[in-house]
Amino acid sequence: MGSLFRSEEMTLCQLFLQSEAAYACVSELGELGLVQFRDLNPDVNAFQRKFVNEVRRCDEMERKLRFLEKEIRKDGIPMLDTGDNPDAPAPREMIDLEATFEKLENEMKEVNSNAEALKRNFLELTELKHILRKTQAFFEEALHDPSLIDENVGLLGEEGLLAGGQAMRLGFVAGVILRERIPAFERMLWRACRGNVFLKQAETDMPLEDPVTGDQVNKSVFIIFFQGDQLKSRVKKICEGFRATLYPCPETPAERREMALGVMTRIEDLNTVLGQTQDHRHRVLVAAAKNIKVWFIKVRKIKAIYHTLNMFNLDVTQKCLIAECWCPVADLDRIQQALRRGTERSGSSVPSILNRMVTREKPPTYHRTNKFTQVFQTIVDSYGVASYREVNPAPFTIITFPFLFGVMFGDAGHGLIMALFAAWMVLKEKQLMAKKIDDEIWNTFFGGRYIILLMGFFSIYAGFIYNDAFAKSLNIFGSSWTPHFSEGDFNRFEILMMDPANGTFSQSPYAFGLDPVWQLSYNKITFTNSLKMKLSVILGVSQMFFGISLSFWNYRYFQRKIDIFCKFIPELIFLFCMFGYLIILIFYKWVHFDVTRAHQAPSLLIGLINMFMFKGQEFPVFTGQEAVNTFLVLLAVACVPWILASKPLVIYYQQRKKQHMHPSLSIQSGDLLNHDRSQAIRLDLEADENSVAPVDTDKEQTDITEEVNWGELIIHQAIHTIEFCLGCISHTASYLRLWALSLAHAQLSEVLWSMVMKIGLNADGYTGAILLVPVFAFWACLTIAVLLLMEGLSAFLHALRLHWVEFQSKFYEGQGYKFLPFSFELLLESHPQAED
Repeated sequence: MGSLFRSEEMTLCQLFLQSEAAYACVSELGELGLVQFRDLNPDVNAFQRKFVNEVRRCDEMERKLRFLEKEIRKDGIPMLDTGDNPDAPAPREMIDLEATFEKLENEMKEVNSNAEALKRNFLELTELKHILRKTQAFFEEALHDPSLIDENVGLLGEEGLLAGGQAMRLGFVAGVILRERIPAFERMLWRACRGNVFLKQAETDMPLEDPVTGDQVNKSVFIIFFQGDQLKSRVKKICEGFRATLYPCPETPAERREMALGVMTRIEDLNTVLGQTQDHRHRVLVAAAKNIKVWFIKVRKIKAIYHTLNMFNLDVTQKCLIAECWCPVADLDRIQQALRRGTERSGSSVPSILNRMVTREKPPTYHRTNKFTQVFQTIVDSYGVASYREVNPAPFTIITFPFLFGVMFGDAGHGLIMALFAAWMVLKEKQLMAKKIDDEIWNTFFGGRYIILLMGFFSIYAGFIYNDAFAKSLNIFGSSWTPHFSEGDFNRFEILMMDPANGTFSQSPYAFGLDPVWQLSYNKITFTNSLKMKLSVILGVSQMFFGISLSFWNYRYFQRKIDIFCKFIPELIFLFCMFGYLIILIFYKWVHFDVTRAHQAPSLLIGLINMFMFKGQEFPVFTGQEAVNTFLVLLAVACVPWILASKPLVIYYQQRKKQHMHPSLSIQSGDLLNHDRSQAIRLDLEADENSVAPVDTDKEQTDITEEVNWGELIIHQAIHTIEFCLGCISHTASYLRLWALSLAHAQLSEVLWSMVMKIGLNADGYTGAILLVPVFAFWACLTIAVLLLMEGLSAFLHALRLHWVEFQSKFYEGQGYKFLPFSFELLLESHPQAED
């Protein structure tokens, strides 16, 4: 399994890069994606670093590209995605890119400002056209309606006459206003002018376009008649307050017609100019859309390179950049080749130097994964990243996780639907990835397509074991039961009580899985409960044994012999005495007690309780069981102080022995913590100058120059002992969720069949055929929504808990940190490009 079983061996390296070659070398390392740089300037402000101006230039280029992207999206122009991944441009190409983006931005801003001015002018002319048309209709209506003439003339009552008896002439203003403001506008005019105005309004025929936002707005044309300059001033102020636009309107029909002709001519000219402006804008954006994704990639690569260069240090000559990085030991040759390529690209004559460093710092954890194993590694990393070089649970999770899911979700029909859906995603993954669907739920399913496929396969397998497909059984190999029916009982299957001792059983088991006749029996749940409960205990204890066994590989690799004898062996014995013995009894009971002795079969649960209470067995499974029970209980009890006290005692004995061998080291002074410790570490580093020693937080050999915190050690051992001993009981009980969820899924599926699908199947004739269609559709929707999605999610979460808590807690520390290399591929994935 390579690095998937244990993380890659990492080393800390120091890079010496010439200033002129640093950019090209970092670019090559970014394409390779195998180097994690360390920040050598953690106390330096981001605005005080060497390449801050280059980073700002990249930010400005990104801003311009986002502006162009926004304009392209606004016009609905598809952005070409050829899938190209261009190399990072050379530093001198930044000037060309900046000039190109600057030209495009200025051109687009100029086009937008011109288009906005033209649209504003077009809007004004359109509104004026509507005003002239509507006011003409107002005046024509007034001429043909004497009541309106009387109303207008008598608007001011008796005060409407001059001293000489001549009627005063009314003034008017015309304009447009948003339609939703008309009611408030009319009320304000009435109250402010005390009813001494006359308002006439009509809605425009079509919505008008806002030149700034581009939204369609509905407006109304109005005309207000008044008398006197005082009312005129008041009316104009109210119009200004409601943001109504006033336009000049001639008084005579001839002048209005003449103005309308001029307005129509100008509108036609504006339409022509606007069309040419939009064509030019479209051509510019189409040309930009062909390259914008490539430009984004180039700019982001340049920015990432300069961000990385800001993490480097300059030597005293100011001509060389010094960097430190973590990288896999197995890829040092590839990293050296990338540095040589970068040096050649830059034209530098001085080669770049890669020097391995020796350190006691904890390296990052790096597991090589592919598209299949990535999802399982993600499940493990969600709990905690593996400590450096410790056993990784991911390769075992590939099988155990979907298997435990299948045990809880065992239904061949539901598993088949799940497997077909996942198989479709796997077969069409290239086409689906190319679509770049931006939906969180879909991306979750698509990212886990391989684990869904395995969960479907194992659900099919468990469904055949349970002989359950959509709450129905399959009689493939012929039943081993021959139940007898009395007259009139053929349709009353619930009366069947399967009893192997009544002569209806052929004494030969069904070929594979559960016999289909159990689907018809009255005591089906009693039988399947017993079977599934015992299977869940067997599977759970077996996985816990496997987890404890994996801890042995950790202790052996890190040379922690003290943990092998003080933790691994007593923990293995304790678990065997508690529940390994129970599994043996389960298998012995299945094999030893046949039909003739079934009535003598003891209850294993009662027997386990009596075992720990030192009570005799009423029906012993085998001869001498009581003595074996007593021995195993005493051995399990003896393992508790073994786990608790053995490790502190061994460490204490080793320190006393070393102090007797080196009496001078027993002096407790500051010199031991400074001089001797540094000297011992220096000797260790000299002896191992070409490799990074594995970091061991719980060493077997405690350094003789270091003081042991006995209180912390004893408390740690006490917590571990309590957690393990109680965990063995609680974790075994936790695995009973395999039985509980399997039973719940089977019963829910059966209820859904009997209460929904059975309605359509029981109907006769044409009515039944017609009724079956909606009933099947309803049953299918409930099956997918409830049994597949909700029950599937529940089983997934329970399987996740069983791996994180019950399995991984036996051997997995998960105290590491993830290897995050400088990689252009990861950079572009974390900054998804715009959709087409």
